[in-house]
Amino acid sequence: MHSRLQELKKEEETLLKIKVMLQDQLNRLKVLQEKYGGWQNISMVNHFNEFANLCFERFGNRVKYWITFNNPWSVAVEGYETGEHAPGLKMRGTGAYKAAHHIIKAHAKVWHTYDTQWRGKQKGLVGISLSGDWGEPVDISNQKDIEAAERYVQFYLGWFATPIFHGDYPQVMKDFIGRKSVQQGLGTSRLPTFSPQEKSYIKGTCDFLGIGHFTTRYITQKNYPSGRSSSSYFTDRDLAELVDPRWPDPGSEWLYSVPWGFRRLLNFVKTQYGNPVIYVTENGVSEKMLCTELCDDWRIQYYKDYTNEMLKAIKDGVNVKGYTAWSLLDKFEWDEGYSERFGLYYVDFRNKNKPRYPKASVQFYKRIISSNGFPNQREVENWRRKAVETCSSSNHLLAADPLTSHMEMVTEIVVPTVCTLSILLSAIFLMFLLRRRN
Repeated sequence: MHSRLQELKKEEETLLKIKVMLQDQLNRLKVLQEKYGGWQNISMVNHFNEFANLCFERFGNRVKYWITFNNPWSVAVEGYETGEHAPGLKMRGTGAYKAAHHIIKAHAKVWHTYDTQWRGKQKGLVGISLSGDWGEPVDISNQKDIEAAERYVQFYLGWFATPIFHGDYPQVMKDFIGRKSVQQGLGTSRLPTFSPQEKSYIKGTCDFLGIGHFTTRYITQKNYPSGRSSSSYFTDRDLAELVDPRWPDPGSEWLYSVPWGFRRLLNFVKTQYGNPVIYVTENGVSEKMLCTELCDDWRIQYYKDYTNEMLKAIKDGVNVKGYTAWSLLDKFEWDEGYSERFGLYYVDFRNKNKPRYPKASVQFYKRIISSNGFPNQREVENWRRKAVETCSSSNHLLAADPLTSHMEMVTEIVVPTVCTLSILLSAIFLMFLLRRRN
């Protein structure tokens, strides 16, 4: 008992140290944004390289696979175009392109730093992980839809992959953004350019490509006006995204289960970029916000269908070397907080101890890993029966008094908000009365 308490105390001290370290890093990141403007400033390339070099020095004897950036599309578009994510800037039509330009340069510099200083003694690999949804033409006989679907993928995955593998942005991005910039009366394209030296420096800086893939869209041609006030990353593409209402949508509003798109995306990468080594870094599905159902049949079906399409792509000759289910645990999901659950394990965030409960998909994924393939039907039926029993007992625990949960929310969020608004409204009303008297 005493030794266990000592272990818990050490774990608590370790967590505290990690918390302090993370807070310190957040403070440093805040300074980089406030002092330099974040990824809008070219100086970030050197700052990031210094950080990466420190990581190579401290951890390179143990870490052999390095990912410079995960999902830079979200950093650029949702950080500097729409403002949905940190740092929350809305620099439409320019911010995302500039941020991406500097991120690509930073990635290349880090790759070269590792290649020249560390690869010889550490024998590791450096890559990048890019998000990529597949775009399928609405009408496969319509050339405009085919071209629009191509633009969708090139403006998404190709935006970062094409410079890294070929040295420059996709031609379709240069054409469309350049033409719209001219129509808006601008002297140069809103899409930055790489010098010949930079193209050579960036090209080939990828030992492996990480792919984060979740869903697919139908794409059709749509012409947007080219006025300067309406310019944005999204209107530059001249396309519209559609979904089939028959596609399953178990969780996040943007995530539909479309397995066949995964195989097509992987084959696109093979064709476009010389069949690089691919590690699928993210693939999974969420569930409804308040769901506490542990028998997640829809997630099992998603993983079965998507991994099956990945296996087909491997038979097509795509060089997939690894796959990671997203994710192990329910977690903090961008601006959605804890409301969207991607985990194989349910985490009860209302409990201060954050207990974890295995969902039925845990057993399915465990079987895939242990047998290096899909389990046979008898095995599936056997663990499914056990999962139903587990779900029944666990759900009773998880379905904690909803009224209590609601009252906690009202007490902790709604009441203070209402009080604050009441005070502000009272102050405004008082100022109005005083002005009328004067």
